[in-house]
Formats: sequence, structure tokens, C-alpha cells
Amino acid sequence: MVNSRVSSHGKLRERLGGLVTGPVLGAGDPAYEESRRVFNAMIERRPAAILKCSCAEDVVHGVIAAREYDLPLSVKGGGHSVAGNAVCDGGLMLDMSPMKRTLGVVSMTGIAGLTLGGGIGWLNGKHGLACDNVLSMDVVTADGQVRTANADQHQDLFWALRGGGGNFGAVVSFTYRLHPVTMVLAGPISYPPERAADALRLYHQVASTAPDSLATAASVVRGADGQPAVSVVVCWSGPVDEGERVLRPLRDFGPPIADGVGLIPYRELQSMPDAGYPPGRLHYWKASFLADLPSEAIDAMLRFSATAPSPHTGIGLQQITGAASRVAPTATAFAHRGRQYDFLILSQWEDPSDSPANMRWTRELFDAMSPHFHGVYVNNLGEEGSDRVRDAYGINYDRLASIKAAYDPDNLFRLNQNIQPAGARLS
Repeated sequence: MVNSRVSSHGKLRERLGGLVTGPVLGAGDPAYEESRRVFNAMIERRPAAILKCSCAEDVVHGVIAAREYDLPLSVKGGGHSVAGNAVCDGGLMLDMSPMKRTLGVVSMTGIAGLTLGGGIGWLNGKHGLACDNVLSMDVVTADGQVRTANADQHQDLFWALRGGGGNFGAVVSFTYRLHPVTMVLAGPISYPPERAADALRLYHQVASTAPDSLATAASVVRGADGQPAVSVVVCWSGPVDEGERVLRPLRDFGPPIADGVGLIPYRELQSMPDAGYPPGRLHYWKASFLADLPSEAIDAMLRFSATAPSPHTGIGLQQITGAASRVAPTATAFAHRGRQYDFLILSQWEDPSDSPANMRWTRELFDAMSPHFHGVYVNNLGEEGSDRVRDAYGINYDRLASIKAAYDPDNLFRLNQNIQPAGARLS
């Protein structure tokens, strides 16, 4: 039996180094610092070892080693979660970024975390969420076995992985139903500050009645003049002539101070927001679902945006619509169906001394908006306690807890928005 975690770290790295194909990094390795970094620069944790996985077998060896050495285990895909659960202190981090691809609404989002949490993207109205388009997954579970989960094998695990987050193992491969997309009618539309409230009302009217081919997101930021600035990004994936007609109310209103909508490659839209989230910034987010956009909510958004401590901070409304909204809440683990907005307060800043002011402003805005909220998208949830975790999984929590008990009874995969195994004593 190993007497201390500290004394076991060298043995862990030595053992893994003889088994895996990817490198095993420690604090003295040049690549260690880069590998332990995640999207949110507020997260400062140092794993005892980082295994950069290049294949499923590497993941298997990492999971078995974490169990045998009784180490915390974290799994990093894109590292884009604001909670920073991809990196642990004093444990083993499985860095699966060499195996990643991208989806979502920004290009740095890893496909694994996105899909496991649900996966809201620019085509959700037409084709559903990312988790609605998974046909099969290979997952390394807590016992070190590679299991295939699909409609015919391990159906309970397949259900849980589509919205249950990283609670059930480390997924090493996904098979998706693909949809051909080349060019889309897409881009941002910005409105005059004096028309901000009316622009949001119009946006809600259009979004509430939009055909499946239209996906939208609205944002409110503090403009250079200190006034609230409203913009809407649209993505139309249907016939162009019809899209021009559907988008006309949004493009005529104001009139806009800028209209960047045009026929562009879908991949260009996917990377369009990247410049607004450069590496190294500190992030503190609060989020919930919002089914309606009443005047009280609009007033709160505009009032607070004018006092945001950081010019990099924004308030976002990311729409769930169409096909994604019509799936039954219990058909997958992602329970939050119905046409609605993923409401996000995306606070980001650069100087750590500014953290208290930015975090306080974020919490105050969230509290002001809270009468209009229900649930929360697990992929946007920070470290907010067990009640909020239950809100994230909604009516599916108890079923997820039972499946967790079957595949991970000791809660090895706990560095996530954690579902306690059914029957476990709360820690």
C-alpha cells in the first residue's frame, strides 16, 4: 500500500511511462505548464502528473492507475469549461486534447465536453443538439473497461452520456449522424444604443416564431460610450431567398448601425466569435435558462450592462429552438427542452485585482434576473453547489444517479458537475 500520494507520484509516472504511447508530464517538463492551462485563467491547479492521451489504451491505463494510486482523476478535452474541472490538484489529469475536434458556437470548444453536456450549436433548430446526433460512443468506464454505448449496447449508458456530462467515464470516440452544410446566410447585426430595448423585443418576437433553419444569439455589452449595445448573430441554413425574407425584420430595424450578414462558409461562422475570448483572461460566468423575455428582464440587462466593470464582459441569449426543442425531456439525459434561451453572463477581465468587482457585478445581475429563470445548461455551470447541479440535470437526475451507481459506484469520475451515485452518502 502506498503510504502517501507524494511518494507515489514518481512511481506513477514511471509505471505509466512504460505502458502508454503518449507522454507523461510532471512539473519539471517543459510541456507541463501549457498542458495544465485551461480556458479560464482564474483556474490555478497543478496535477501530480498529466497523461497526454493519444489513443483509447492510454485512457484505460490512466483510469486504472488513478484507481490503484487513489488519486483524483480529471479529464481534459478542449478545456473550455468555466468551472475548470478539466484540471485537478495533486492528481492525474488525462489530457485528451490531442484527440479532440470542434463544434458548438466557437472553434475552441472541444467536441467531447460539448456533446456530453448536450451541445447547443448553430444548427440546433434544424438538426437538434450535438447529443441528439450521436449514434455511438466508446467510453472507458471506472473499471478500466472500454464499452460501446449505442441504441443496441449499454442503452442505459448511452442515454446517460447524452447530457449527463463527464460523470460516467472518459469517452474516447464518437460516431455522429452528419448533415451536409457548406454556405450559410449568417453574421452579426448591431443596433443603435437608443433603440436597445426595442431591438431586444424585436429579437424575441423573431426568435419565438423562427423556422427551424434559423438559429440566433443576442448579446448586450457596454459600448465605448458607456451605453448598452445590442447585437444579434444569425445563422440561416435553408434556401437563401427564404432566409433573406425571414431576416428582413432584423436587418431593417433601427436602422442597424452595422449589418455583417452575408453568405459565408459555415466554418467561418464557427470561428467568428473567437477573437472575443483570447487566451489568458479570467472568467466568471453565471447562467440559467430563460423561457421568455419580459420587459423587466430587458430593463435589468440594459441597466446592468451600462455598469459592467470590464469592457470585455457580455450578456448573451443563445437560442434553443426547432428540432432541439421538440425532443422529449426524458428521451436523452439533457432534460431542458422547449424553445428557450440559454442566458449567460460572460464576465471576463485581465487583471486579477479586478476579480472582486467583476464577480460581485455578475452575482448582482444574476440575482436581478433570477425571477425569470429555470434550470441551467450544465456546460455553462461553474462551482455553484449541489442544488444547482440538480437544476442542471432536472427531472432526469434520479435516473442518472442510478446509472452512475451501476458504472461508477465509487465516484472516480467526480471532477465534473457531479452526480452522486444512488445510495451514496453525501460528502
